[in-house]
Amino acid sequence: MKAKAFAPGNVSCIFRICRHKDPLRMGSLGVGFTINKGITAAASLSKKTTVRFNKKRIGMPTVKTALGQVTDKNIAIDFRSELPLGMGFGLSGACALSAALAVNKLLNLKKSRIELAKAAHYAEVVNHTGLGDVAGQLKGGFLIKRKQGNPLKAERLNVKEKIVYCQWFGKLDTKKVITNKAAEKRINKAGDMALKKIKRDMKLAEVIEISKTFAKESGLLRNKKVIGTIKEIENKGGKASMIMLGHAVFSNIPFKGAKRMQITKRSAGVL
Repeated sequence: MKAKAFAPGNVSCIFRICRHKDPLRMGSLGVGFTINKGITAAASLSKKTTVRFNKKRIGMPTVKTALGQVTDKNIAIDFRSELPLGMGFGLSGACALSAALAVNKLLNLKKSRIELAKAAHYAEVVNHTGLGDVAGQLKGGFLIKRKQGNPLKAERLNVKEKIVYCQWFGKLDTKKVITNKAAEKRINKAGDMALKKIKRDMKLAEVIEISKTFAKESGLLRNKKVIGTIKEIENKGGKASMIMLGHAVFSNIPFKGAKRMQITKRSAGVL
């Protein structure tokens, strides 16, 4: 017997780190959006807890931590995704959340969506794989988080454009960024300034421009391929910025090598 669930990829544009001793209250503020591509998780009972991603067996401690928050039974999780790991699409959070949702259905645990999202968020924080993606994946859409202490709370922004173009070049280790105190100070300063510029009604191009300024001032925009791609897009009259956190680019216009994606309000749920 198997149970399946889906969680969307999440593109983070701007963020600031919000520390707290309680992992369930630690998180991030920022702006991001969910896309029509994501993670499908299939869960089944097993003699040993195992995780596979596109048929390849991998460790994924974040997923195992999330499962441990939900059940003490051994579970086999099989993830399928068109998106790559480690490139800024929030897949650690999507995997943890979709796995929790699938196991909840499989075992008929009757836990609420919030309880399952808390398990996924806790797993992200303690494993240093993310701080805010689960909130976006739980709600779906173009979102902003403005209040500290409740990392699963997010509000929708009115951004009418629904198509975005993304390309990825390489992985960026989230743990190295969010555990670096010197980097955190610069990120938070740039993040606070960027968030002040965000309004409820905005054009995608405006959000991307603010995002690019944040990427530069935070010190995160350093990859030559990412910088060069952004310049090429701007030379064609488009707007582009770095996806947080990955060596990847998102833009409001098509560009060479980019994947066309849809900004969607579809949130995580069972299938």
